[in-house]
Amino acid sequence: MKKQLLASAITLIITGVCNSAWATTGKAADWSYTTPTGPENWGELSSEYKRCTSGLAQSPIDIRDAIETELAPLVFTYQPGTATVLNNGHTLQVSSSGTGSITVPSGDYAFVQMHFHTPSEEKIMGRTFPLNAHLVHRNTAGELAVVALLFEEGTHNPTLEPILTAMPTQTGGLATLDSLNIADLLPTSRHHYSYAGSLTTPPCSEGVRWHVFSTVAQLSTAQLQAFQALYPMNARPVQPLNGRRVQVGG
Repeated sequence: MKKQLLASAITLIITGVCNSAWATTGKAADWSYTTPTGPENWGELSSEYKRCTSGLAQSPIDIRDAIETELAPLVFTYQPGTATVLNNGHTLQVSSSGTGSITVPSGDYAFVQMHFHTPSEEKIMGRTFPLNAHLVHRNTAGELAVVALLFEEGTHNPTLEPILTAMPTQTGGLATLDSLNIADLLPTSRHHYSYAGSLTTPPCSEGVRWHVFSTVAQLSTAQLQAFQALYPMNARPVQPLNGRRVQVGG
């Protein structure tokens, strides 16, 4: 019985860590997007966050001078399912019961969660977008691959609507959606930018494979304002490229 209780406890701990965006083990130091706990000071808030300052392969970046290449297409196998929308104090985090994964040149990665930033953390040739979504995936070795979707103001986005309608206004609030198919957010074209980077929040761990769609999706002004009423600004500034190559293709 003790072994069963211990196994259950370990499972709950692992699940909690995997579904956060992204916490380290133990009690993480408080951080935010504003002074004095904002991005410029993340590296000093905790020894676990030092990579935020010292790292040489950090995200996000301003995508420039991308090298056109024969990138393998991104292959998504998302299925609809129930979903939860969590206000985690930094963003809205969406998890789904539907099976989902992505196949990239380095292998298969299972979908973990999706979250949002305003304005967009990624830039393209200096251009900032009003919103972006990060779709986080993890492989069996614990390595991460993130797909970034960019949004501009335009037509109403029906896939985002249930998320924004249900979003909890209090930190820690959790809402449930009867059905969500994240595949409906994806553009038809798989053309994308690819580079090696990091988490864009503490602990800023590196070794993350980034894939940023070049096709920009749309959402209505009312939808954008609904998110910004909750989070007016939750984006890390772009980081130096430090000689990394950015490829484009697909």
